[in-house]
Amino acid sequence: MEKTLNRIHPVSDPEATYFLQVSWEKDLGTGFVIMLSDGQCAWTGTVSEAEISREAADMEMDREKYVEELKKALILGEESAGKYNFAISRGEESTECHFSYEKNMKDVSFRLGSLRLQKVSRPVEVVKELIGHCLDRLGRLQAENEHLQKENERLFSDWNDVEKRLEKCVKAKEELEADLYNRFVLVLNEKKAKIRNLQKLLKEAKESAADAPYTRDSIATVQAATEREEEYDGSTDEESENLTQSSLPSVPERKDSILGSPDVIDTAPTRKRRQRIVKPAGTGAKVA
Repeated sequence: MEKTLNRIHPVSDPEATYFLQVSWEKDLGTGFVIMLSDGQCAWTGTVSEAEISREAADMEMDREKYVEELKKALILGEESAGKYNFAISRGEESTECHFSYEKNMKDVSFRLGSLRLQKVSRPVEVVKELIGHCLDRLGRLQAENEHLQKENERLFSDWNDVEKRLEKCVKAKEELEADLYNRFVLVLNEKKAKIRNLQKLLKEAKESAADAPYTRDSIATVQAATEREEEYDGSTDEESENLTQSSLPSVPERKDSILGSPDVIDTAPTRKRRQRIVKPAGTGAKVA
């Protein structure tokens, strides 16, 4: 059986202090037992499951919601102080006690339930039970507190270890970043050098391509001049062929001498020399 013990102050006498103990088996909705004491006298009463259902129906409230309101009013105690009111009225010679509990909603309050409590013949036993319950609860809280303290110390130790590991990881990360940055700088410098070399080669290629038309034109001009010289020499040779066969030595072809010559400018003086050699030969032939 589960039990809770709270300290309440009735509305009729706020200075008075009562101790309210609520006991239940499985769930508060299946019924509970109330024990009320002022330290000298004690009263007890039982609320059945049927009475809980009847109260919820009278208030036109869902049963589960009504049970939740009962938990907040009777079990939470000081945590819900100010939201719920308690009214206690004693009979003659305190043989009976009327106990009711209400919920405050702004300026209006509505009753959650009420019951008549019967006086306990031996209130000392009830007080002892209440004190024993308090001591047991205190012992469980102390044990839980010690467990939580040990758990807190363990977590603090783990946190220190994690912090140290984190510092090592941060340091390793920074070292790795520095190493990668240095390698990246080396690779970047090599790439830049290759790009500069390629740009230089591209510039030279563009300059060579720009000079190429001029070279081709010069070669074509030289070849045309050579062909004209060959044609002129060929016609001159045909006219004086019969006249020079006996008197002049054989002359090699001009084509080979012109193409093999390192300088094309010497073609005109050669032609003049040949013309001077041919004229005397022609004159001698006509006289004969």
